Amino acid sequence: MNRIAARIEALRAKMREAGYAAYYIPTDDFHLSEYVGDHFKCRAYLSGFTGSAGVLIVTLRQAGLWVDGRYFIQGEEQLKGTPITLYKMGEEGVPTTLEFLKQNLTAGDVLGFDGRTVPTSFGKLCTESLGKLGVRLDPGRDLVDAVWEGRPPLSENPAWVLSDAYAGESVKEKLRRLREAMAEQGVKAHVLASLMDVAWLYNLRGSDVACTPVVLSYAVIEQEEACLFINEKKLDETVRAHLRENGITVLPYEAVYGFLSRYGGEKVLLSESDLNFALYAKLQEAGARIVNAPNPTALMKAVKNETELSNTREAHLKDAVTMVRFMKWLKENIGKAPLTELEAAKKLDAMRLAGEGCLDLSFTTICGYGPHGAIVHYSVTAESDIPLAPRGLLLVDSGGQYDGGTTDITRTFALGPLTEEEKRHFAITLKSMLALQNARFLYGTTGAALDMLARQPFWAEGLDFKHGTGHGVGYLLSVHEGPNSFRHNGKNSAVLEEGMVTTDEPGIYIAGSHGIRLENELVCRKGEKNGYGQFMYFEPLTFVPLDLDAVDAGLLSPEDKARLNAYHAAVYEALAPRLDEEERDWLKAYTRAV
Repeated sequence: MNRIAARIEALRAKMREAGYAAYYIPTDDFHLSEYVGDHFKCRAYLSGFTGSAGVLIVTLRQAGLWVDGRYFIQGEEQLKGTPITLYKMGEEGVPTTLEFLKQNLTAGDVLGFDGRTVPTSFGKLCTESLGKLGVRLDPGRDLVDAVWEGRPPLSENPAWVLSDAYAGESVKEKLRRLREAMAEQGVKAHVLASLMDVAWLYNLRGSDVACTPVVLSYAVIEQEEACLFINEKKLDETVRAHLRENGITVLPYEAVYGFLSRYGGEKVLLSESDLNFALYAKLQEAGARIVNAPNPTALMKAVKNETELSNTREAHLKDAVTMVRFMKWLKENIGKAPLTELEAAKKLDAMRLAGEGCLDLSFTTICGYGPHGAIVHYSVTAESDIPLAPRGLLLVDSGGQYDGGTTDITRTFALGPLTEEEKRHFAITLKSMLALQNARFLYGTTGAALDMLARQPFWAEGLDFKHGTGHGVGYLLSVHEGPNSFRHNGKNSAVLEEGMVTTDEPGIYIAGSHGIRLENELVCRKGEKNGYGQFMYFEPLTFVPLDLDAVDAGLLSPEDKARLNAYHAAVYEALAPRLDEEERDWLKAYTRAV
């Protein structure tokens, strides 16, 4: 029996003891974060699947892992030899997790899960749908803890203060704006569990989650009181003074559950999609009147102020210098010295972390050569690592956390001769990225409406990609942030506001052959205002060459060429003063007009 099979059987033994017919294991921590600390990687421990999203369901006879289109290939590879079935979400004939549970549970069965790691929305849905079948939910037990030998403890890394010089807005002003929004809703209190929202509101940062500078904490805000629930070991005197100055009361991390019992009969504002089911249940037990609405802080933090934008422009230029130097190194060494995916990724990571102002990576670097480039969120390991050859394509998706912002960039490099198909696919992806980057639109337009600009070059060729075209980016926070995005089939797509930062990252993925993705960050800006209304446009934040070695100019229209040339001219102008003479000469060649 392999280690994954043994872990599944160990869990089943605990399920039998608890009287559970099924156990539900999501990816989330207590705050429903996209990326989680090592303590919370229960799904990865039990399944061996290391992607950043997915749900594992174990019954007494079956085990299934649900993943979205980003992870179809990775899921197939990592589940080989395990007793776990892969369910490709959204594919025809594939049941959802709820449909699977309804098909496999009957009256009298019990579904177990740790309610602290499950979204309120899903907990409520299961309560209603499975309850009709006579299935009972028990959200109170963390069974994985009983079978995970050597489980990492909760992080106790210190919190630190983001000064107003970087935040651009004081905590007092943020609380004032939030309390105005609360007054409009007529609520007594607002409960915040999202780590990004708490960090933004209180101008705090930390390192409890790899690549995301947040600190494990909750916040509850009233009109006259603001509380922070946190392990006090994480607070030095500077942080304590900052909290006192802003009228914030510090309470123990786990005390938030008992604290909520005070709101019996009171109106409490929360976002069910950002709150775990255990917290929601506590409010229900107390008899609170729940107002379910988006956290007001979500939109506030998505619209970057001018201080944040100024700082993030500088952070992107620092990051661009690193990327140019990496690209130059890669081009000059491929075919001359043995290189692998892992070595290239480590080289880029080391260069970035040594760069001015870089505090950390913003996510684990994706470095996929040839067929591995077709795995959307490929994570190279010593076991999966392959040599780079002087031919074909290398996809590198990476980013950094800087003292002035968060970066996210993807470039696909030609390591040598390309096939005609690779050239055609690169041209399609390039056309797509440039079309969206150069969009002009009226205020009130959503990202969903603009997504078609990026997909049209693909759809015209009968092609598509199974991920959003772009996501919001935090400011020294999560590299993925809402509510803004480019996703034509997304729900509740946000209106694009001035100051929102969103990625532009179309791609194409041919299993067993190659993958191509090109990504810039864009900030939404106001343009001309006339009788038709307020026009908007995008200002690129990313200034890194698009590899001309992969560009077949004959596949580009005059408009495509003009857009590419204008972008490359801007890249050279922005970066040349920051490079030495040799680097400038190299950059000039790779930003030449086509």
